[in-house]
Amino acid sequence: MDKVEVIDNFFDKDLFKTISDFMMGDEFAWFYNSDVDYEGQQNRAFQFTHIFYNYQRPQSPNYDLIDPFFEKLSVYCLSRIKANLLTRTNEIFKNDFHVDEIMFSTKQMKQWTTAIFYLNTNNGYTEFKDGTIINSVANRMVTFPMNMKHRGTTCTDEKTRVVINFNYYVE
Repeated sequence: MDKVEVIDNFFDKDLFKTISDFMMGDEFAWFYNSDVDYEGQQNRAFQFTHIFYNYQRPQSPNYDLIDPFFEKLSVYCLSRIKANLLTRTNEIFKNDFHVDEIMFSTKQMKQWTTAIFYLNTNNGYTEFKDGTIINSVANRMVTFPMNMKHRGTTCTDEKTRVVINFNYYVE
């Protein structure tokens, strides 16, 4: 993979509604994170996160919720799966450009994929270092090589902007 791929209507309406209703509901656990892109940033950004998978094992009691993603993404090996919830701001705040997994070498990152699944539609977006912008549209999946620098934003028109980030290898 050497480019950004956008897939709208990633899941059928019923499956998307099941995933979305649960994660956007009051039974799903979100955890405060004082950093968005890298620990120790000198900005006021914060987010709520939920780690589904990290350190070579599931980290969430809700891990089975993401099973439907694996076949559609052709996942061979996982690095991390993390959901991010950013709260509404008065103006759109752009986070720093980054890559999701800094422990990989540059060569390794070219072999891995990052995917972002958007759970709700809002005026926030994902921006790539080359200027490409992908709007937050519910049930949209975006995939790209893990070495592509990107950043997310807040939104101003909804209470939250919610995405799930996948870092994985495709055989």
